[in-house]
Amino acid sequence: MMRRVLVPILSFLLVGTAGASLAVEPSGPASTAPAPLSAPVYVLTGGGYGHGVGLNQYGALAQAKANRSYRDILAFYYPGTELTKAPVAKVRVLLADGRPSARLSSIVPYFVKDGSGLVTELPAGEITVKPDLRVLVDGKPTRLPGPLAFLPGRGALLQFDGKEYRGEIRLSVVAGALQVIDFLGLDAYLLGVVPGEVPKEWPAAALQAQAVAARSYALASIVKSKPFDLYSDTRSQVYYGVAAEAPTTSAAVKVTRGQILSYSGKVVTAFYYSSSGGRTASSKDVFGVDTPYLQAREDPWDALSPYHRWVPRTFTAATLGQAFRLSGPVVDVKVVPTESGRPLSVTLTKKTGATVLLRAADVRAALALRSTAFRLGLLRVGRPTPSPNPGMPVAVSGVARDVTTPLLEKLGAQGAWLPAVMLKPRPDGTFLATVRPKLTTTYRLVAEDVVGPALTITVPTEATR
Repeated sequence: MMRRVLVPILSFLLVGTAGASLAVEPSGPASTAPAPLSAPVYVLTGGGYGHGVGLNQYGALAQAKANRSYRDILAFYYPGTELTKAPVAKVRVLLADGRPSARLSSIVPYFVKDGSGLVTELPAGEITVKPDLRVLVDGKPTRLPGPLAFLPGRGALLQFDGKEYRGEIRLSVVAGALQVIDFLGLDAYLLGVVPGEVPKEWPAAALQAQAVAARSYALASIVKSKPFDLYSDTRSQVYYGVAAEAPTTSAAVKVTRGQILSYSGKVVTAFYYSSSGGRTASSKDVFGVDTPYLQAREDPWDALSPYHRWVPRTFTAATLGQAFRLSGPVVDVKVVPTESGRPLSVTLTKKTGATVLLRAADVRAALALRSTAFRLGLLRVGRPTPSPNPGMPVAVSGVARDVTTPLLEKLGAQGAWLPAVMLKPRPDGTFLATVRPKLTTTYRLVAEDVVGPALTITVPTEATR
């Protein structure tokens, strides 16, 4: 993104402001010796939680609290889409695969329909089915032709492995093991999805927006060439079954019954996530597919999120190298941004001059970040030669790259740090500022509420001149 440039201290060149009042310094003679840069301090900042594409759940919460409807929320995060009717009413959800056995039960009598179409009533209680598909019928183990469909009895739900599910539970033998599929209504499926995605205590409009997004995402993510439509885990959406259901989220599913988002006649892949950090990401930058309704945009509604801004973290050259499991310290970092402003790649330069190219996702994993909406800034400061006389201008050079509000502070006589120069770095992050110490003074470079490197400018006294 920006190159690190070692800037020599030049005479009669001034960048920045000086003094406790932050007034602009007039130009004047300055020390002319080159200033080798200090050891780097890396500043990690960022915000958000998740991939950043589509519906921001905390943004939906903020909009709901501002009395915006679920339609308003969806229009903001999926611009250009429209609400239409779902083309299907039922889905097949894979609950388990490769199982040596499956436990099924019901508190009332229930039924099994075998592969020939014969329906047999089963008594209340639990049975264990193995790949031979033997079921206890009239007190005798009977091998039934597969696949088997277990249907609930009146007023009760079926249980698989002790968990209740709506609809039918179907068992098939695949490669000598059992495959377990829940066949149920699309909205019944959502009853077990939505409460796992957003807190049930949130306002109705936020829950309704989530219901429409989850319904749309499910239909846009139908698994092809399989005997099922959806996975019950993150490969589709996490489906928790009846145990997770709550009155508020169930009401949201009911209010939006059968509604999906469509664009140009096709169901929308309605991605969603927790928090945008203040700006959404485009599908092109994150998933490599340019989608008209999934473009990057400013997101002021995210300010409510507890993940909106992370607490800044700092690294030394050594600790950053350790974080990425490198054999030595990192002496420079260069970031290439995507069109939406998030990092595309990060290049680390080692002390040997060798470079390591990382994807943003690699950095996220290595540093355990909540999203790729991060910045990895750099703070370095030069070490100028002593001031020739008290009050004479001394140029201070350095780097303040990919950080906001960089500032030089000076250590006051009472031990407090005071503002000295508000810096204005060049596009490549380098800066050159002038200070006029009247006595030996320590300065430090700060940005993003974190402390960077320090330097001391020695001013000769009458006794040492």
